[in-house]
Amino acid sequence: MKVKQFAVIGIGRFGASVATTLYDMGHDVLVIDTSESKIEAIIDRVTHGVVADSTSETALRSLGITNFDVVIVSIGQDIQASILTTLVIKEMDVKYIVAKARTSLHGKVLQKIGADRIIYPERDMGIRVANNLVATNVIDFIELSPDYSIVEIIAPGDMVDKSLRELDLRAKYGVNVLAIRGADKKINVSPAAHDHIKEGDLLIVVGENEKIQNLSR
Repeated sequence: MKVKQFAVIGIGRFGASVATTLYDMGHDVLVIDTSESKIEAIIDRVTHGVVADSTSETALRSLGITNFDVVIVSIGQDIQASILTTLVIKEMDVKYIVAKARTSLHGKVLQKIGADRIIYPERDMGIRVANNLVATNVIDFIELSPDYSIVEIIAPGDMVDKSLRELDLRAKYGVNVLAIRGADKKINVSPAAHDHIKEGDLLIVVGENEKIQNLSR
């Protein structure tokens, strides 16, 4: 695995989780926040931690922010600081910028000023939890767009011992099976039409949200 350099700006719950996870995966992680106590709380679980004003180009340049592969702007409550920080690092020609947004309008502004990827942690988690509560056989739900999603779903009993050809999920539900994960944790990527569904199998499917909901009922 190639070790990458990440900078995480804003160490709230989301930023701290991203930073420590990347570090645990073996990557170099710099965390930046205006709060000394937040930096002290995480310093043993990342590569470097610095107390700095992320809206200051001088401060960021002194940290060599342009050398990082990815900069993640995870500033939470202060939308103005989030926007200014994103604008500053964009003008510094940072390679790839991921920015956390609180609202769709916030996200649109971040996109307009040059963030390469916008994420909505609270909204996305809410969607996942809601789908899991409505359909108990749904394990995970990833929204690709307002209309399409990828879903991990436990195979219903009426699918067990039937082949994908027999089930014909594309024709009946308008979804495609990307992979099947068995009870033994082995994953069958791009399963063939003759592959059979077994009890306890997990199906990873992609399709329109409305049609996926019909499948999970």
